[in-house]
Amino acid sequence: MSLHTPLDLRLTNLKDWLASLPALPVNPDSLRPASADASFRRYFRVDTSDGGTAIVMDAPPPLEDVRPFIAVAKLFGDTGVTVPEVLAQDTEQGFLLLSDLGSTTYLQQLAPDSAHALYLDAIDALVLLQVHSQPGILPEYNRELLHRELMLFPDWYVNKHLGVTLDAAQEAELNGVFEALLANNLAQPQVYVHRDYHARNLMVLPKGNPGILDFQDAVYGPITYDLVSLLRDAYVEWDEEIVLDWAIRYWERARRAGLPVNPDIDAFYRDFEFMGLQRHLKILGIFARLYHRDGKDAYLKDLPLVMQYTRKVAGRYKVLSPLIRLLDALEDKAPSVGYTF
Repeated sequence: MSLHTPLDLRLTNLKDWLASLPALPVNPDSLRPASADASFRRYFRVDTSDGGTAIVMDAPPPLEDVRPFIAVAKLFGDTGVTVPEVLAQDTEQGFLLLSDLGSTTYLQQLAPDSAHALYLDAIDALVLLQVHSQPGILPEYNRELLHRELMLFPDWYVNKHLGVTLDAAQEAELNGVFEALLANNLAQPQVYVHRDYHARNLMVLPKGNPGILDFQDAVYGPITYDLVSLLRDAYVEWDEEIVLDWAIRYWERARRAGLPVNPDIDAFYRDFEFMGLQRHLKILGIFARLYHRDGKDAYLKDLPLVMQYTRKVAGRYKVLSPLIRLLDALEDKAPSVGYTF
């Protein structure tokens, strides 16, 4: 829907709401698109009377709920990481006015000469966030939720995107892989989990880097989840040696901070890989769903990298090898030779 469509009643209501905020004067006529989103939320940038800018979130009920965003912004902000400040809110209409963390994402800034410093900042922020974790505040990333995410792979990627119906034997093998992943994921220490801690949701800042966005779905779950989101990003690829180096740097910082990471680096990296596979199977399903259900085809170009991550990890562990056989069958490929731990 165009920003200038006369029939956009929500845009009219949004401008009226902004005009009704005398304590935070903004110019509603300066409203312009700020960023795209995979959800039903829209983001606009608006000029403020002091010469600055602010961000406006439009999250239409009942498709979206701004209350989790408000709660997590407070929770995360209190840990010392940089998140947008909620300047004004209308939870019934689904409108938020937020402080502006700029327009430069990690994805836009990442380059061979800048990546190391940016990722170390992101790792430091992640450790700071995790150190403040407490149970009972955020929803649990429990077995039901983890399994529901895994089912996006057969339901949307296999059935809908590839047009394939698994037979009973294939279903059984896939379920066996799921059980191995879930057993590992649920055994990991639990911390605050952003759930989308990657280069599109991290903003480059001169102070307090990075600015962290899109945290409204945060949960209490496996300690490696956000690290693997960051380092095995669906939108940007790094050599495995570099990823391993950054993962070890996180592990060292986490141990120094008293976080309960596995004291054995090899076991920690196995946790990292199993968590990554759970996430990437979910992403394959989500990207397929965004296309087939929501008509958003921009994510299809990212499927090959996610599948590459999936195959590499599945090929490294015997318990995950049935997934390689299934992927080969789905893609009509000859089985490839992998190695196992």
